Amino acid sequence: MIDQVALDAPAQPRRAGFVLAVCCLAQLTVILDASIVNVAIPSIQNALHFTSGSLTWVYDGYLIPFAGFLLLAGRMVDLFGGRRLLLIGLAVFTAFSLVGGIAANAATLVLGRAGQGFGGAIMASASLAVLSSTFTEPLERAKALALWGAASGSGGAIGVLSGGAIVEWLSWRWVFLINVPLCLLIVGMAVSSVAPTPRGDTRKGAKLDVLGSVSVTLGIAALVYGLAEGQRYGWGSTRIVGSLTIGVVLLAVFVLDQAKLAKQPLMELSLFRNRSVWAANVTMLAFGAALPTTFYFLTLLYQSVLHYSAMRTGLVFLPLTVFAFIGAAASSVVGPKTGPRPMMLAGLLPMIAGLVWQSAANEHASYVADLMGPSLLFGLGLGIVVTSVAGAATAGVPEDKQGLASGVLNTSQSLGGAAGLAVMVALAQVRTADVAGDGAPDAHAFASGYGVAFLATAVLLALSLAAAAAVPRGPQQ
Repeated sequence: MIDQVALDAPAQPRRAGFVLAVCCLAQLTVILDASIVNVAIPSIQNALHFTSGSLTWVYDGYLIPFAGFLLLAGRMVDLFGGRRLLLIGLAVFTAFSLVGGIAANAATLVLGRAGQGFGGAIMASASLAVLSSTFTEPLERAKALALWGAASGSGGAIGVLSGGAIVEWLSWRWVFLINVPLCLLIVGMAVSSVAPTPRGDTRKGAKLDVLGSVSVTLGIAALVYGLAEGQRYGWGSTRIVGSLTIGVVLLAVFVLDQAKLAKQPLMELSLFRNRSVWAANVTMLAFGAALPTTFYFLTLLYQSVLHYSAMRTGLVFLPLTVFAFIGAAASSVVGPKTGPRPMMLAGLLPMIAGLVWQSAANEHASYVADLMGPSLLFGLGLGIVVTSVAGAATAGVPEDKQGLASGVLNTSQSLGGAAGLAVMVALAQVRTADVAGDGAPDAHAFASGYGVAFLATAVLLALSLAAAAAVPRGPQQ
């Protein structure tokens, strides 16, 4: 099950610090790689001759296997140990980052992105499970989760920042190749600091639920594919309706299997009887939608409307990143005393305010006067929410289910991101077409469409306040 050294006694401070660094760097790498390609996409398209229709696979090729594999990865962590799975995930991620970096054609790059998605799913589930099992004292655990949350929440902004610098100074290939030395560094740190873990339940004959594993992995992948590609092929097309239908049917099979058929279910549905768990995951659906939507439309606003360079676009995300860390630091100090509920609520409010403010930006916007303020509010709230929601999602969960709880939370974020971005892109396109049809300049039409997306995202986060309020009061135990 979970590392008995971690359970029987607190980790030595020096080792615990290295474990924290390993988990934060692993999670940062996973989230960063979902966004780092954004500013590199024009260069990738020109170099590898992607068509405009196939270009979305640079992003979706990572997202779909990542989301589909998360729950299975979480169960594997519980069965085979966090350290073992973290190292496997890092190895897979490193190998396929190399594949992407040396790709000579579009198909090879998409293969590399898919492999990164599988490796990233393992890393994401293992890093939070290792963190939760290493830091068992409530105050120290809250502080560790705060830093892990800051790494997770700021990964999107850091991806855009670093991606801009890499494309400007090096080559788009280094967007992928930079992962190789980074992951090798994390592997070295993990080998020397993360304690070996036993093979969990396998000593008692426990094994993976095959039907559950296949149905949930393919079901989530089909659902995310349909959501991510709906705008491209049309929501009423056979391809998209079929994909969404297959996804729903397979997930229904998964629920039936878990409730009635499986002797050793992949996911115990009783996990959702924990009010903190389900409330945190509902909140994460909205939060997961807000992150990629905001970063996506901010990048378009800066580059397509305001004509910032890739490097400048990256740099203007720096204040947001700094405030995300400030929010996480504040949460790590206050959260252990108040519990996750008030922190989640306190973090959502500035995110909502920032998005409403951001929605007013137009083609004449000044960064200092019109854009920096909303960005700082959003970043501050982001750091607070991502820290506290991670704590709420694992609060009261048995140690041998921490990997699964981590996988469920990451799955919620991925599903929210896929669905949220698809819906917001559709809303933005409708608004842009309406404004352009009235004879407005292209820049004004695009800015107006992006504003609708920001405003709709703010409404979604406002609705999630009800879920955050359902988290039990008081500090975590």
